[in-house]
Amino acid sequence: MPSARAVRTTCPYCGVGCGVLAAVQPDGTVQVTGDPAHPANQGRLCSKGLALGETIGHEGRLTRPSIGGEPVEWNTALTHVATGLRQTIDEHGPDSVAFYVSGQLMTEDYYVANKLMKGYIGSANIDTNSRLCMSSAVAGHKRAFGEDIVPVSYEDLEDADLVVLVGSNTAWCHPILYQRIVKAKAARPQMKVVVVDPRRTATTDAADLHLPVRAGTDVWLFNGLLSFLYQHGVVDTDFVDAHTRGFDRALAVADNTAGSVRAVARQCGVDESLIAEFYRLFARTAKTITAFSMGVNQSSAGTDKVNSIINCHLLTGRIGKP
Repeated sequence: MPSARAVRTTCPYCGVGCGVLAAVQPDGTVQVTGDPAHPANQGRLCSKGLALGETIGHEGRLTRPSIGGEPVEWNTALTHVATGLRQTIDEHGPDSVAFYVSGQLMTEDYYVANKLMKGYIGSANIDTNSRLCMSSAVAGHKRAFGEDIVPVSYEDLEDADLVVLVGSNTAWCHPILYQRIVKAKAARPQMKVVVVDPRRTATTDAADLHLPVRAGTDVWLFNGLLSFLYQHGVVDTDFVDAHTRGFDRALAVADNTAGSVRAVARQCGVDESLIAEFYRLFARTAKTITAFSMGVNQSSAGTDKVNSIINCHLLTGRIGKP
């Protein structure tokens, strides 16, 4: 149990949401440890989480505005920024300026920033890390399920017989989840891990199969998988009939664009035998989890990539099952 002065809270960094215990020490510093009772990390923390205590103090923080490295008063700073924006807009028009805002802003902050850019300045040139990070995933899930919902839990990653990681350097970006996968694989060596990533990253160290697809070809890879599954009878007909629509159209697109392993291999720039091995492994493994990250989301075709992945799980009824 934590000490009387420890506070249970959550790591603010990646999306894993690890639980931490923050305890004030006699010298005033804060010690941060993993929360053993938290279901996401079960007491484990990565290097970023372990260093949270170093961020508590104000040393090195920007506590007042500065121009050219020199501290100034707020009115001076605001006037400087406003003057620069005004001059640029007057000379080049409202579309000559843009805002890129943080994913750490609150809803009310986003509202005010959008009002300033769209309502006052008169331009749509505002973007945010929140959109860049996840909007294609949201759109894909809404198109597939009707709402932004992810039918999976962390425990599923440990119980799966096949984990497919797409566009995700999990070892670096979500290290606690990666550790859970590696630990589960060590306990059950028959568990398989497939990594789909143009690069060979630290995550591929745990992979039984690495598919270094050409960047931007994920839709071909998974449309090809959809076609392969149907051709080989790996279809949950009852699930498809009861819970999906548009199957014939999706299959027609898949067949026309990626109807053979050879065609997929040519588009993806991967050896045909590796594509076939992945397809056969997916087809024969009922307990399969496919997890994707920024390599899929941050793409001009991100939503289509998301749906091409989900379609393979819908075809086989591998949705919402432990």
